[in-house]
Amino acid sequence: MREPRTALARATHGAGALLGNIWRRLRRGPADMAAAATVAWLPAAILIFVAQVACEYGMVRVVSETGGPKGKDYCILYNPQWAHLPHDLGKASLLQLRDWTASMLCSPSDLPAKGFSNQIPLVTRGNCTFYEKVRLAQGSGARGLLIVSKETLVPPGGNKTQYEEIGIPVALLSHKDMVDIFKSFGRAVRAALYAPNEPLLDYNMVIIFIMAVGTVALGGYWAGSRDVRKRYMKHKRDDGPEKQEDEAVDVTPVMTCVFVVMCCSMLVLLYYFYDHLVYVIIGIFCLASSTGLYSCLLPLVQKLPFGKCRVRDNNLPYFHKRPQVRMLLLALFCVAVSVVWGIFRNEDQWAWILQDALGIAFCLYMLKTIRLPTFKACTLLLLVLFIYDVFFVFITPFLTKSGNSIMVEVATGPTDSATHEKLPMVLKVPRLNTSPLALCDRPFSLLGFGDILVPGLLVAYCHRFDIQVQSSRIYFVACTIAYGIGLLVTFMALALMQRGQPALLYLVPCTLTTSGALALWRRELGMFWTGSGFAKDLPHPSWAPATAQGPQPPKESEATLSQQPLGEAQIMPVMPAEQPPELAEPKDVAVVSTQELTGPPGASA
Repeated sequence: MREPRTALARATHGAGALLGNIWRRLRRGPADMAAAATVAWLPAAILIFVAQVACEYGMVRVVSETGGPKGKDYCILYNPQWAHLPHDLGKASLLQLRDWTASMLCSPSDLPAKGFSNQIPLVTRGNCTFYEKVRLAQGSGARGLLIVSKETLVPPGGNKTQYEEIGIPVALLSHKDMVDIFKSFGRAVRAALYAPNEPLLDYNMVIIFIMAVGTVALGGYWAGSRDVRKRYMKHKRDDGPEKQEDEAVDVTPVMTCVFVVMCCSMLVLLYYFYDHLVYVIIGIFCLASSTGLYSCLLPLVQKLPFGKCRVRDNNLPYFHKRPQVRMLLLALFCVAVSVVWGIFRNEDQWAWILQDALGIAFCLYMLKTIRLPTFKACTLLLLVLFIYDVFFVFITPFLTKSGNSIMVEVATGPTDSATHEKLPMVLKVPRLNTSPLALCDRPFSLLGFGDILVPGLLVAYCHRFDIQVQSSRIYFVACTIAYGIGLLVTFMALALMQRGQPALLYLVPCTLTTSGALALWRRELGMFWTGSGFAKDLPHPSWAPATAQGPQPPKESEATLSQQPLGEAQIMPVMPAEQPPELAEPKDVAVVSTQELTGPPGASA
């Protein structure tokens, strides 16, 4: 998620409030000493907050004095403690912008002979403090000061006494923007400094919400339906095309622990070696997303009436299986889409559409391939990743020298990155509001794939359990709605706290609590926890269930029954019409009964 422009100001205010609260508790007496001690373990956080300088993004509107091209906005970073900027451009004074970048403005000798009367001078950053520069500018009649920086913009700080002395705004402007100003408008330009208001939430959040909830719902539904269909076709047509599909991977507790350790290691490595590893992640994304897109489009292509001819006999790798021509064309199309995105990935106008399409396909493929076999496995995975998300967003700012969150820094790209590349493992939508501040803040809102995949695995499990116990998909619907509510809560927290949020902090409690409470209310918590809902409400057939050692030979009555002509249906056992097809097979019932009566393989003597 994006970090709004007032995060540092709120951090400073919060640190002051925390210190005041501790002091008031200490004055009340020994009874409140323990309460004060519980919050006194945050000295590192307080030091970080105090060291930060309040800053906000603002704009400088530049127009030509000769009536040339239309005015243009440029981003500035200013400190409102020096002087506030008007929110309305109409209330901002349009003043002459004077290029004085040949000077550092650190001594009176750097001032022009006639001063900066009713002007906004541009000076170069360095050699002295911000206070010394702005004091000289104000003393010579300047109405504002823009400090040009070739480095990363930092808030122009000072102390309380200096803030009280200065009455003109001071802000930092990037050197690239200064060059563009004089290239576009010439040397005779006027400028107005202002800080427009920005809406707390952008309309692009609606698009992200629809994409995320839609992906979770579609992926969960597809994963559950595919799992049931494969179990049915396993007994009906062992040599059919379904046997060629990729098998689902059941997640074990060991796999969960290994996965989390790998996530932590990769995140830390990306934080320290971002410029080197970002291209590895981009390559992996291209390969994985093209595979996911192929998997999603394959069922549609298989329904096409043409392209069924196969390649000729050959000894080439993969081609010796003689794949259909339409499958080869589909594979080429998916690779081409991925390559096009890889080439034009930094094109902000339209590349985000390809990235979101490939990302959704990747998420659907992962939800179909990875399977959580029990609610116990779901709970373990979601809780561990819940802790992981909270730690790397809220705790790591106290551990890093810069005071930045490792998760937010990696997800949005470090500000000092030489490559300026962004990780593609997010859904991104550009801002839809018309605020000029979109030039300053990150122009995209982001939602990581993990915030879709992790709850989506639980939704997929709920759908499989629905089919197993024939519950009209109540678990699936309830968990999907809970995911949507959790996402809305995440957006609300983003607006209220004005900083990047770990979405799993809100999604995990919503989905886990809803699913568990529903199972408890339906008195199915035991089956839901262990995933043993296959044999609910099944009629007991006349044949004996198979044992753990294998299927038993049919009895004489069964042999006679199996030898009856197909037309004599009156002696066949009647299965309820509402049962899914996979439960109507005697083999399935025998296996299920075995699991229920004897436990897992190896449990019996």
